[in-house]
Amino acid sequence: MYYSDYNRPPEEREPIIETDQFHVHGNEPPKKKNRAATKFVALGLCCALVGGLVGGGSVWAASRLAGSSSVIYQGTGNTTAVSLANVDGQTVLTPEEIYAANLGAVVGVNGNVDTNVWGYTVKNAVSGSGFVISSNSTTSYILTNYHVIDGVSDITVFFADGKSYDATLVGGEEDNDIAVLKVDVGNLQTVVLGDSDSLNVGESVYAIGNPLGELTFTFTGGYVSAKDRSVTMSDGTVMNMLQTDTAINSGNSGGPLFNEYGQVIGIVSAKLSSSSSSEASVEGLGFAIPINDVKDMVTSIMENGYVTGKPNVGILMSDVNEAAQRYGVPAGAEVLAVLEDSGADKGGLQVGDIITAVDGQTVEGSDSLKSAVQDRKAGDKVTFTVYRDGESVDVTVTLDEDNQTTQAAMEQLQQEYNSQQQSQQQQQPQQGGNYYYNFPFGW
Repeated sequence: MYYSDYNRPPEEREPIIETDQFHVHGNEPPKKKNRAATKFVALGLCCALVGGLVGGGSVWAASRLAGSSSVIYQGTGNTTAVSLANVDGQTVLTPEEIYAANLGAVVGVNGNVDTNVWGYTVKNAVSGSGFVISSNSTTSYILTNYHVIDGVSDITVFFADGKSYDATLVGGEEDNDIAVLKVDVGNLQTVVLGDSDSLNVGESVYAIGNPLGELTFTFTGGYVSAKDRSVTMSDGTVMNMLQTDTAINSGNSGGPLFNEYGQVIGIVSAKLSSSSSSEASVEGLGFAIPINDVKDMVTSIMENGYVTGKPNVGILMSDVNEAAQRYGVPAGAEVLAVLEDSGADKGGLQVGDIITAVDGQTVEGSDSLKSAVQDRKAGDKVTFTVYRDGESVDVTVTLDEDNQTTQAAMEQLQQEYNSQQQSQQQQQPQQGGNYYYNFPFGW
């Protein structure tokens, strides 16, 4: 449970003094005083009174030149009522209206992650943000980042009105860092999605989220700093991102990024920061996933539990190491294992093949192979150029669908491969205590 001053009851907060008039408190002035000093004090008090009346809420304190009397002026300001604006995609809203119109649809995401510390399993609390994207009479769906809920148990979501609900994971898509949660509560407020492709650099954007996991429902604003940024994530995945100088911190991940019409045009995903104390501090570089890039994926997850149509080749692969390249072996993705009855198996890919091109596009390694295939659909035919036995040959593969069944089969294949490698390492003596081992990538 996170605590902050936002959640403290009124009686525990700092007292607020309210008054409708100016008050002057002091003793009777001395009967004798220097004329010059009198004029100076009178002028100062006159200016203070004028400043207090004009400022409408400014507080001035002045001490007499002689004596200990003090003068305090306090005024009141007018409270502006914020109307609950309608997000219609046509009306530009004020920042206050954007916050008021969408606060009820934004959630905080809490959960636990198990960590092994010295042989003991320890539960650590994690937090992030999200927003209600769809709701019917019985069920509501919440969109967040995949990395917010990856490996997390006991997921709960909480709203600004203090209500919280247990949530279950419907499905996620790691490569695009999105996940959909479900709560068994209907008729919740939802956001309105906008068109991220229509954004221009320099437009105002706003975020609502839970920075640091405890500064709940914080509102920040800034500009679209750039579009179509290729950002490499910590796991090596390259994603297309919107760049913004809107303040983003840990805990904001998964929250909505709004345009000036109050529509969601992005999912807050990352903040660029320095990786060591020796590097320069980085501020004002935040990133969000364009909503247009993932709309169809989100719908697919809600309906099927996963993103349909994603391609899977059916191989474990690794980059060709530099030592082999020095002996004339070409750069590319080496096939380490082939899933039985997969598209790769049926197409004729073999263990030991080095894939050097996809439909004529040069492949330098595993990452470039994934990039070359990821925009294809299940059922597409792809021609792989492979280096085999000193010759270059073409192999045509029909791509499988990367569904839950295929993923489970690939995980089993990888476990079998890892076990086989460990067995071979134990049987073969190590030379100098070092050996080369490629970590496989399933695809």
